[in-house]
Amino acid sequence: MRTQKPNRAQRVGERLKSELMEFLLRGGLREPALVSAYVTGVALTDDLRHARIYFRLTQPEVDAKDRIAACSALERASGYLRRELGPRLQLKYMPDFKFFWDDGFDRAARVNAVLDELHGEDGSDDVSPGARSGSGEGSK
Repeated sequence: MRTQKPNRAQRVGERLKSELMEFLLRGGLREPALVSAYVTGVALTDDLRHARIYFRLTQPEVDAKDRIAACSALERASGYLRRELGPRLQLKYMPDFKFFWDDGFDRAARVNAVLDELHGEDGSDDVSPGARSGSGEGSK
């Protein structure tokens, strides 16, 4: 079975992700809302003109206010980020950045909670019929 070789948009997206992460970790943006921000993924269009950048914050519990503040801070800094990262990526055109909260982890946590709840209900149902049949046999 042959594995598909990543196309140019995927390769540039991975490079953009690593450069952006390095820039954020070095403290390139002095924005309080972005102190704990990290990039989880980058999706580029095939023409490399538009980048969807997915991010999260390292805090375990993040409310909607913090998400909106971080997203707007990143949007405000997008021009600066493009200017700083442009020479490093050496692209003919630097893509436009659009930032999105990565809710994949939140969805995964909800799915796990539902599965745990269902698994817990299944475990209690297994005990109940045995207890009922055991009490029924003892009364015969």
